[in-house]
Amino acid sequence: MTSSYERYRNSREYRLNTERREPRKDKKPENKFYTHLKMFILTFTALGLAGIVALNLYLSSLPPIENLKDFKPNIVTKFYSDDGEIIKTFTAFTYDKAEIKEVPDLLKKAFIATEDKNFYHHKGYDLFGIVRSSIQNVIARQAVQGASTITQQLARILFLSNERTMTRKIKELEVATRIEKTIPKDKILEMYLNNVYLGAGAYGVAGASKIYFNKKLNQLTLPELALIAGLPQAPSVYNPYNNIDLAKKRRNQVLKRMLTMRYIKKDEYEKAIKAEIKLSDMPMLYTTNKAPYFNDYVMKELTEKLHFSETEIIHGGYRVITTLDAKAQDKANQAILANMRAYGLTNKSQQAAVFAYNSQDGKILVYAGGKNYGESQYDRVTQAIRPPGSAFKPIVYAAALQKGFTPNDMIDDTPLTISKWSPHNYGNKYRGRIPMYKALMVSSNVCAARVIKEIGVHSVIQLARVLGITTPLEKDYTISLGSNGVKLFEFVRAYSAFSNGGYVVEPYAIQRVEDSRGRVLYKAPGVKSSHQLNDETAAQMTAMLKTVIVSGTGTGANIGKPAAGKTGTTDDYKDAYFVGYTPNIVAGVWVGDDNNKKMAGLTGGTVPARIWKDIMTVATEKYGNKDFDYPEIKLNGSGKSIGEEKDDENAENPAASPNDEILKEANEIKERAAENAKNSSPIKPVTADDISKTFNSNKNPAPVPKTENIPIALPESLR
Repeated sequence: MTSSYERYRNSREYRLNTERREPRKDKKPENKFYTHLKMFILTFTALGLAGIVALNLYLSSLPPIENLKDFKPNIVTKFYSDDGEIIKTFTAFTYDKAEIKEVPDLLKKAFIATEDKNFYHHKGYDLFGIVRSSIQNVIARQAVQGASTITQQLARILFLSNERTMTRKIKELEVATRIEKTIPKDKILEMYLNNVYLGAGAYGVAGASKIYFNKKLNQLTLPELALIAGLPQAPSVYNPYNNIDLAKKRRNQVLKRMLTMRYIKKDEYEKAIKAEIKLSDMPMLYTTNKAPYFNDYVMKELTEKLHFSETEIIHGGYRVITTLDAKAQDKANQAILANMRAYGLTNKSQQAAVFAYNSQDGKILVYAGGKNYGESQYDRVTQAIRPPGSAFKPIVYAAALQKGFTPNDMIDDTPLTISKWSPHNYGNKYRGRIPMYKALMVSSNVCAARVIKEIGVHSVIQLARVLGITTPLEKDYTISLGSNGVKLFEFVRAYSAFSNGGYVVEPYAIQRVEDSRGRVLYKAPGVKSSHQLNDETAAQMTAMLKTVIVSGTGTGANIGKPAAGKTGTTDDYKDAYFVGYTPNIVAGVWVGDDNNKKMAGLTGGTVPARIWKDIMTVATEKYGNKDFDYPEIKLNGSGKSIGEEKDDENAENPAASPNDEILKEANEIKERAAENAKNSSPIKPVTADDISKTFNSNKNPAPVPKTENIPIALPESLR
């Protein structure tokens, strides 16, 4: 037994010793990197799961929100006119609340399919959706996918900002969970559909339905409701008024999702994606935005000058009190459409712009950068640079007056050549020797050329610059006839110096900004002005420009009270202006073609003058018939001569320019103008009432003073 046991023990020890000395060859050493990576992944996953569980437990423990059923969204920012009328609101201007039972079932399904397919199954948030979108965003290295549920979006709309931060996202989850605990799913969906921003100033589906299609919710077709459901992702981008092609593409994406989720059938989908988008015929500016070009200018002033952010403006609940005269602005919107359509200017490229402000305090009263904001958002008040034609002549004559000339100084209205330039009057009709004021009244081209030759181009450019015109001006004599382009905003501002004793007053649009509690955040500091003309020059220019409206080329702008102004028409009939003023208001009107095409027969004394008259009749009502506070300027043609050259044999012959001859010319021109009007194509007016009001408002025209030395002038169209 002993020997057997010893043999077994020795054999076992030998086997063990052999195994220690010779490890098994098939066992591989372990890679430490992969070991650590595995541990990291397991730990990270465990922590992630623990975090999700912890967050879920935390969110589950949150209390409901008290009185949420009675909750009203934050006060939205609104723009007010000077007379207290709301001219823009960052909610639906015609906001109508819709109960969930009033919302078409397909519209609800379209939103769910597009924004939150698991809406009726989650508790306000989708953690797996968050993880999935986070992975996609990390892979793409940018935010390409969101994971906000409808409830989270509602939380953001009602309580939070749009800042893209982790803090806001956590708050969003928290509020969304509390909303889910407070009200049922249908109520959440109802609140969302009533408050989500859908572009074009529309908050809520009822407002969007009215703005885009001028329909009630129950009248929407499948393609129309799909278009609305596609807007929340990027309301401005997919706004059909801004980009019809992108809107259609997004609409079809929504329809595809509805098909995928079996909310619609294949044949319904095929028919809907082929449907054309038919928007409301009513221009946007009359539904959501009463002065859209002006409100764009206000936004620019808020962001660039006052340094408010766009998010603050839209969601800040501010009251922005502007300077706009709502009544005059409404009249401007009507007058532009009525007068242009009556004259046959109905193409989209044929446009008009109006700018008017108080030349005493700088308040902008009327602002229209085009005839239809829905068709074109291009602002022709501050952006377009168009030649003013003869409307530039007052700057030439003002420069001469500043140098000591007078309105009664005599000028030869005879053919003239300066170097190689030979300006001419319309029809080569010349009046011989006439006083300066009459040269401006009849808009003589050769007289303006003689004046700039006498005083020098530099003097005219220098005055234009100090009056606030910044656009390039060529250093040659042709600028006397308005050959270089100007901006309407700057041009009207330059005219302000003629109305108020020589002060160039800076226009402004915002009087004050208040927060939702009524605290004043900004208040306009007061009038900003610079004195650029002496009082005598301003008085003389006003006396001269009065004759233009009473007896000259601008009689179509006569409003029956003291006013002064000047017409302007380019030689090729591509641009027409009328710029004029009363003791309180200076206003300018431009009419032209965006494509720089001719508009036969259009002159500053026709459509622009009529638009100016319609607007100023309303804008000046509160000021009565007050005259300019200037000393009397006698216009009698008894001054010295400007230029000594005698380049016309009739220059000193009084018989060459009798009043009877000019009256004869005027009558001939009236006959030709009437003939042109007969030959123009008939155009349907905006409405019968609009046209009637526009053209029949002058049943009792202002009396034209009888005078022996101011004859009826030639209309500028036939110069």
